[in-house]
Amino acid sequence: MTAPVFETFGCRLNAYETEAMKELATKHGVENAVVVNTCAVTAEAVRQARQRIRRLAKDNPGARVIVTGCAAQTEPETFAAMPEVELVLGNLEKVQGKAWERLTAPAFVPPPEKILVEDIMEATETAGHLIDGFGTRARAYVQVQNGCDHRCTFCIIPYGRGNSRSVPAGVVVDQIKRLVEAGYNEVVLTGVDMTSWGDDLPGKPPLGDLVQRILKLIPDLRRLRISSIDSIEADPALIDAIASERRLMPHLHLSLQAGDDMILKRMKRRHLRDDAIQFCEETRKARSDIIFGADIIAGFPTETDAMFENSLKLVEDCGLTWLHVFPYSKRQGTPAARMPQVHGTAIKERAAQLRAAGEVRVAKYLAGEVGQVRDVLMESPSQGRTEAFAMVEFGENQPVGEIVSADLIDSRADRLVA
Repeated sequence: MTAPVFETFGCRLNAYETEAMKELATKHGVENAVVVNTCAVTAEAVRQARQRIRRLAKDNPGARVIVTGCAAQTEPETFAAMPEVELVLGNLEKVQGKAWERLTAPAFVPPPEKILVEDIMEATETAGHLIDGFGTRARAYVQVQNGCDHRCTFCIIPYGRGNSRSVPAGVVVDQIKRLVEAGYNEVVLTGVDMTSWGDDLPGKPPLGDLVQRILKLIPDLRRLRISSIDSIEADPALIDAIASERRLMPHLHLSLQAGDDMILKRMKRRHLRDDAIQFCEETRKARSDIIFGADIIAGFPTETDAMFENSLKLVEDCGLTWLHVFPYSKRQGTPAARMPQVHGTAIKERAAQLRAAGEVRVAKYLAGEVGQVRDVLMESPSQGRTEAFAMVEFGENQPVGEIVSADLIDSRADRLVA
């Protein structure tokens, strides 16, 4: 018999949970199975998952195909209808031991409906075993939060992840201590809606309190990184940590989504254009070496050329560097799907313009780094990341997982040369 094959789509949290599923599969002796952990963020992500499932089933004849993740949670019938699929697991079920017990060969018999998906909105806490974190040899990722209480009109994710649930600070600190003792030099805090951390805990502590507590109680932690935040919810303690603690990396990825006030309102976002600009300006004053990334959606329903120009100009107005550009994808079941849609050609053209603007910003930033000496965390023998998350390529092999001092001698399209 063969070990299970795992395939992961989507976010870092999905990758985190895949590692937890691997441990559960090993613990319960699951064999000869293909497990696909899906993403629901766009209709294209669902299409790609279906395509990949067919290919994996063909490449692994006789293997049981199990589909899980956010797309399996939001539209289980879509995957249950596929003849290649034997079982569909929800986001709660995929991290529960009892589900994996049922997959143990040869006793596994799928239910007639092929679907094991509970109501994700009833979840009130994160799964304990997920808090053990995972990482590459370079950095470790720790889940501190799951779910989202907001209801942006374009987003299906709350229906795949449920409402916001926080991991208590003490549990997070204990886990990071173990990771540091295991030799990790960098830890990344992950979640679905990071800045909502603490809202469901006693006293409603803000994310900044967690960050400061980690840095205070774990002095041997070399680097702490935050995966993504909603800038309008950044609390004073977080800004204070950014300004005063050099071990907190000067790279923030912002959930901005658009740069036009009307589109932001129709998205049901909680900030306006000026809020984003002000946040970037004030944070840059607090820490001059801060670098911003951002998510921006191109072609949201009703977006005119003038509205799009406001998003395009936001790249310069906020001083953004690392862009994640998403062509708007209609998701059934969301309010935005019922709004007047932008033509697909226009969406692609606008996404291309945003990506081009991002490439210009990256090239400008990298050129300005040439001649500097930066600390780089090695991800492979020849590549690593600076504190601001710029990729650095080395001519000679370096020790993976170590932080090395790098003389930056040149820049290319998307990386520096040391």
